[in-house]
Amino acid sequence: MLTIPLEKVCYIIVKAREFDEKEPIVDPDEGSNPSDDRAIDILEDQPDDPTGEELSGAIIGLNEDEQIDLVALAWIGREDYTAQEWEEARREAADVRDKHVPDYLLGIPQLGDLLEEGLAALGFSCTEYEMGRL
Repeated sequence: MLTIPLEKVCYIIVKAREFDEKEPIVDPDEGSNPSDDRAIDILEDQPDDPTGEELSGAIIGLNEDEQIDLVALAWIGREDYTAQEWEEARREAADVRDKHVPDYLLGIPQLGDLLEEGLAALGFSCTEYEMGRL
């Protein structure tokens, strides 16, 4: 059913959650010493933040079918489609590929949660993946 390996989806879920946790910049004048600002800058959404770049790079590295699967999974997780409508969701997701899929997906709030919900609706889980890496 899925053309994207479960491990890739799980990796993207982890990265998407890291990306979603970023906060607006509240300390524009960061200290010269991270202990001066209690290391809160790591949680701020800086323009050169590698988390967004990692997530975008992981999505760019997928082939077309795998990107379509991600979009369809997000839509199923958002309940735009049901698990039984998987093929229809994939057909519609193919239209998104003309857009820049990484930008589209990164623009979806709570992407990691939606992908996980989509996987669960299809009977998959990242539990084993997370156990070995988190």
